[in-house]
Amino acid sequence: MTAGVRWTQADDLLPSRLQVAALAEASVGAAALAAAELAAVRNGGVTPGVQVDSTAVAAAFASDRALRLNGQEQVSWSPLSRFCRCADGWVRMHCNYPHHQARLLDALEVRVAPQNARTAVGAAIATSSAEEVAERVTAFGGLAVVVRTPQSWAQHEQGSAVAGLPLLELRKAANAASRPLEPAPRGSLLPAAGLRILDLSRVIAGPVATRTLALLGADVLRIDHPDLPELIAQHLDTGMGKRSALLDLRKPADLEVLENLLSTADVVVTGYRPGALDRFGLDAEALLRRRPSLVVASLSGWGRIGPWGGRRAFDSLVQAACGIAYIEAAPDGTPGAMPVQALDHATGYLLAAAVLRALACRAIDGGGWIAELSLAQTAAWLLRRPIAAAAARDASTDPGQTAERQITLGALRYALPPVVIDGGPRDWARPVCPWGADAPEW
Repeated sequence: MTAGVRWTQADDLLPSRLQVAALAEASVGAAALAAAELAAVRNGGVTPGVQVDSTAVAAAFASDRALRLNGQEQVSWSPLSRFCRCADGWVRMHCNYPHHQARLLDALEVRVAPQNARTAVGAAIATSSAEEVAERVTAFGGLAVVVRTPQSWAQHEQGSAVAGLPLLELRKAANAASRPLEPAPRGSLLPAAGLRILDLSRVIAGPVATRTLALLGADVLRIDHPDLPELIAQHLDTGMGKRSALLDLRKPADLEVLENLLSTADVVVTGYRPGALDRFGLDAEALLRRRPSLVVASLSGWGRIGPWGGRRAFDSLVQAACGIAYIEAAPDGTPGAMPVQALDHATGYLLAAAVLRALACRAIDGGGWIAELSLAQTAAWLLRRPIAAAAARDASTDPGQTAERQITLGALRYALPPVVIDGGPRDWARPVCPWGADAPEW
């Protein structure tokens, strides 16, 4: 039991051979405790209580399944995002975005329409080794990994590199005067009220973090490239509480707009492939040189060191590469998965916790701060926990943990946030807006 946390627990809501429920509840608890700490810093040392309800946590980690727009389920998975058998094992492919799908088909020289490609892709790789397929697809800019055992991953150069990293890193990285925060506004307790968060992340983990910061009162502005639209289901799921704007950083005028936003930002969250934003001066060190009091939270798939440090990754690929898919395999040996995308969601709540903790430290001790997290580091933590014999099943969701509201596109049903502090909000003040609908301004 953690002091200051009220636990409300139910059994088997995230059934898995791995301790998924423990990971989920601990990461949400960390975010809630960090929010309570920041509230205490702003409100004269009065620390609110924290509640972690396992039913709310399970619903939030399965939020994509609860999502309904005008009563219709929202699906973001491509039929080609799957496990596929090779001559000597399995690969896991990910191509939910059209450009990743196109690169996969080019790599495998499959010349049929994507909606008809499932059988052709299987035939194209059936006689090749899994390692050959993964490397070929990666060379074309696609996404595929070999399904490994935990032991094989531990011996892999990337697995070995990640094994030496902590769950997350948070460090003071620049000298700057302390920045005391004004007391939080009266009414609903919003520890992050008045703070500006620039969200340069995509998919799930980063957006879950910034969605949590928006819940707690932060002004969150997400920036995307106009030629890379977010999947509608993912935007509806993770866009609550935020504004969404578009900038093409290859254009000097748009880059200048971003620099103006950075000049008054408190936090920058990045979630692109490591190095992808460096050419725009958006790596942590360059950002802190320009704004020494900034908090920079960087998220990656494989960690920032090792031979895969610069590669793209998604939750499903990390599960496959590090041994989780092997552990969760079906009785016939077909690789499996955890009941939810727990690496994404847990890393997102841990990222939010790191940002909140850094803001509290900055208010007292000053400085700029860097937080670094990765899905592979979260996976390494999970794999160090004991493994049970029970097979994974679908996550259970409680209809009482969802809400419905009108948005521009119609009636949206969504999972309520699991981060709860006494006196704090139970839902987002701002509904999800259409992707790219807002001006790039605070």
